[in-house]
Amino acid sequence: MQFAFKKQFFGLDISDLSLKIVKAEKKGLGFVVVSLGEAKIPAGVIEKGEVKDKKTLSDILTKALKKVKGKKITTKNVVCSVPEEKSFVDILRLPATAQEQDITTMVEGEAENRIPFPLSEVYFDFEKVSTRQPNKTFQEVVLAACPKRVVEAYFEVLDLAGLCPVAMEVESFAIARAIFAKDDFSGPVLIVDLGQTRTSFVMFSDKNVKFTSTIPFSSDVLTQTLAQIMKLSPAKAEVLKIKEGLTGKKKVFEAMTPALNDLAEQIRTYLNYYKSHVVSSELSLKEKAVEKILLCGGGASLKGLGEFLTSQLGMQVGLADCLKNILRKEQKVALEINKQEALSFTTALGLSQREIYGN
Repeated sequence: MQFAFKKQFFGLDISDLSLKIVKAEKKGLGFVVVSLGEAKIPAGVIEKGEVKDKKTLSDILTKALKKVKGKKITTKNVVCSVPEEKSFVDILRLPATAQEQDITTMVEGEAENRIPFPLSEVYFDFEKVSTRQPNKTFQEVVLAACPKRVVEAYFEVLDLAGLCPVAMEVESFAIARAIFAKDDFSGPVLIVDLGQTRTSFVMFSDKNVKFTSTIPFSSDVLTQTLAQIMKLSPAKAEVLKIKEGLTGKKKVFEAMTPALNDLAEQIRTYLNYYKSHVVSSELSLKEKAVEKILLCGGGASLKGLGEFLTSQLGMQVGLADCLKNILRKEQKVALEINKQEALSFTTALGLSQREIYGN
């Protein structure tokens, strides 16, 4: 007889300029955050999701683990993010009659035609798509892949830090896990993850990530734009951006408006793409319609951003509740984390909530 023992682990989100650490403990139907940490990563250590200096990154990670708030992290097990910009996510449609033992072979055959790399050069995985209305003619699986050279570089960093990766996960799946409840059959929602060096679009519907895309717009773009127009150093421009946002001084708002208009246009283009390429084409128009847009990531905390995008796009845009699955009444006995702070920890929170079991 085999028994499943739950592994202790922590979530680790690594991006180009920072890393975030979250350890959460399961409690009933939710989680409590018990450890929280972060560290800045110098420019050039990671570039566009690819690790360039493994030793430096490993040293930064090791130091960050020693300085976490809350409980000391003693486990070596980690669930680590895989960069969205280097990943590939797609929905595959298979015959409804396909048997469990045949699905892997069928997915591999489809993957060869969909993934823009030879299968020998990528790690890929898939899972069945959950839906409220199973189709009688087909079933869907979500496919995720990332080049081996990218993933293996992160493996080496973790190994140098003495850590054991129990799972590697594309950022978009972790983000969705943090924002939505486990059994949330939500209508189409666009998640916009505003990071320091890039922005990711994640379409979520019926408990599943459906499409993802990454654009170069970022929080740093706004800082650089502000610095150039206001003739400030990047450091001073960052302080001004945070202080004034889009609700303070008019000249600050006007300086950032062109870049934000471009963001709104790219969101509009992505929404149109989803509408015209929606996988489950047999859904009603109401079921295809995107209900709202949720903002997360560190850049989402810009004052007035939700209101600005709402006015530009003519639909509801608001901040995601990245503590959706965190038991806040219990949180007072663990580690305090507020909604604003949670925005920049979205991916790490989602990684920390992935339940891992071993034999």
